[in-house]
Amino acid sequence: MKVLVPVKRVVDYNVKVRVKSDGSGVDIANVKMSMNPFDEIAIEEAVRLKEAGKVTEVVAVSCGVTQCQETLRTGMAIGADRGILVETAVELEPLGVAKLLKALADKEQPQLIILGKQAIDDDSNQTGQMLAALLGWPQATFASKVVLEDGKAIVTREVDGGLETLSLTLPAIVTTDLRLNEPRYVTLPNIMKAKKKPLDTVKPEDLGVDVAPRLKTLKVAEPAKRSAGIKVPDVATLVAKLRTEAKVI
Repeated sequence: MKVLVPVKRVVDYNVKVRVKSDGSGVDIANVKMSMNPFDEIAIEEAVRLKEAGKVTEVVAVSCGVTQCQETLRTGMAIGADRGILVETAVELEPLGVAKLLKALADKEQPQLIILGKQAIDDDSNQTGQMLAALLGWPQATFASKVVLEDGKAIVTREVDGGLETLSLTLPAIVTTDLRLNEPRYVTLPNIMKAKKKPLDTVKPEDLGVDVAPRLKTLKVAEPAKRSAGIKVPDVATLVAKLRTEAKVI
């Protein structure tokens, strides 16, 4: 069984994001970049399934600029067998990524695609669902447990009311949530081994996909700074401030 795992290069979650002075976007110059944490969980889950003998090959895929090769090497250091980079300088939107992944899925013929439920930069939470629609495959989002048996994927997913268990006929799409697993620490020997693993590069036009943006960002602004809290002497003053200043009652 072959598993495809899309991974995204994002600003590291420990970095304080700053907006460009002209409001055109987020400043990523000289900023530490890393793999999207949800995608790291997806890679870890695919590797665990391989270690359990359920999967034969794990293929990491990334779409974006040349530097995404670093993200793919990280995925291969975790345990992916090879990587594919769809190289483009165009700012990709979820639909464009889903179309690229569909083209790769048609070419690679995986039985399972595992990806993070969302990226921490745009928080769109759309790519997995769009990909499932384009491929016509069953999907299970926000997975907290994945079991492969008898040609099916048994997925426990988190919903508002608790947990829901779905049985998906393969091939299928699974998007990962935080509680699915704890990604392993990448060791130096595995980083060195990853440098020797195959990494193929293709262009969107090679796959016959148009990734031209359909959305236009008008302005990016930082959230308003929160004012400091104050102490009030009694309940009457608190109610008055909630009514006249905060206007919440």
